[in-house]
Amino acid sequence: MKLQRNGRSKALAIGAMALVSSLSLAACGSDNNNNTTASNGNSGTAAPASAINCGKPGSLIAAGSTAQGAAMDVWKTSFAAACSGTTINYQGGGSGAGIQQFNQGKIQFAGSDSALKPAEVDASKAVCTGGQGIDLPMVGGLISLVYNVDGVDNLVLDGPTAAKVFDSQITKWNAPEIAALNPGAKLPDAEIQTFHRSDDAGTTENLTKYFAAAGGGAWSYPAGKAWAGKGGQSANGSAGVSAQVKQVKNSISYVELAYAQTNSLKSAAINTGASKPVAATAENAASTIGKAQAAGSGSDLALKLDYATKEEGSYPLVLITYEIVCDKGNKAETLDTLKSFLTYTASDAGQKAVGEKGYVPLPKTVTDKVNGVIATLA
Repeated sequence: MKLQRNGRSKALAIGAMALVSSLSLAACGSDNNNNTTASNGNSGTAAPASAINCGKPGSLIAAGSTAQGAAMDVWKTSFAAACSGTTINYQGGGSGAGIQQFNQGKIQFAGSDSALKPAEVDASKAVCTGGQGIDLPMVGGLISLVYNVDGVDNLVLDGPTAAKVFDSQITKWNAPEIAALNPGAKLPDAEIQTFHRSDDAGTTENLTKYFAAAGGGAWSYPAGKAWAGKGGQSANGSAGVSAQVKQVKNSISYVELAYAQTNSLKSAAINTGASKPVAATAENAASTIGKAQAAGSGSDLALKLDYATKEEGSYPLVLITYEIVCDKGNKAETLDTLKSFLTYTASDAGQKAVGEKGYVPLPKTVTDKVNGVIATLA
C-alpha cells in the first residue's frame, strides 16, 4: 500500500524525529494481510546502501502486527535493494496471529503491538531451544480515533466518552457527553456506527489499556487483543477498519496515524485534562513515548506506557510495535539475515525512513539498547 506524503505530515514526522531523539527513556500494528515479499526496490523510501550491512544472503518469513505494515514495506524494500539474494516476507494477520505462528516455529520473527505475556513466553521456549521469546521495541506510533461525520472537523473526545461510544453506552453523535466536549460544533442527531478489529490485534489491546487507564470506570472489560465491547461492526486489519470509516457516514474507529493519513481520515483530539485537547500528531505521541518506562528484564526490552498522561502536549493513545525473536535458539540458517535486517530497522536510517511515513522514530536511548541485544542473538 503506497502511503500518502504531504508537507504537513512530513513536517510532523521530522519534528517528531528531532524531539524524540532528545528525550531520555526513564529506567532503562501496507496492511493487506496478504503475503508480501520484497526482492527488489519497488516501493517506499530506499535507504542508502551504505546504511545497511547485509550479512549472508538469506530469506526471512515473518508475520503479525498490521500497524507496522507500512513500515515493513519501507524496510523490506530498502534491505532487499541493498542486499542481493535476500528476501524478507512479512504477512499481516494481526499481533495475535503473529505470536501464535512464532510459537509454532513457522516464522523467524513476529510483529506485535503488545509485549509477550508470561504464558506466551513459556510457550516460546518450545521453539527457542535453550532460550525464550523476547520483545524488541521497533516501531513507535499513535492510535487515531478516526471519524466520518459531516460538518464536524475538530472532534474532541476524552477517555470516558470514547469508552462509552465504543461500548454502545453512547449511541448518538449529539449526546450530551459529546456536546459538552465540543461546544459550538454542529453535531448531528444521528446514530454512531463504531467499527472495531475482527482479528486479535495489539492495536485493540493498546486502545483498551487506554480505556482502562483513562476511562473513569466506563470500560468494564479487561484489556486484550480480542474485542470485548458491545455492539459495533468489525473489519479485518487496520486497512479494513480504515476503509469502513471512509465509506460509512457517522462512523468512528481506531487506526494508526499512518492509516489515518493514507485514507485522509479526520482524527479526534483527546481531552486528557491538560489545558487544551491534544491533537493526534507524531510530535505529541513522541512526547509520551519518550517517557516510557522499562518493563522487561534481561534482554527483554518491553516498555510501559502512560496512557493516562495529563502532561501538556502528550498524546495518550500511543503504541509500540515489538519484533518478537528468540534470544537463543534461532535457526542457524537464518540467524545472520535476521540480525542484519533488525540491525537496519533499529538504525538511525531505518527509523528516519519510517518517520517519513507517519510513524514515531524511537528515542536513540531505546534503539541503542535494541541493537545491543540484537548483537547477542544466538
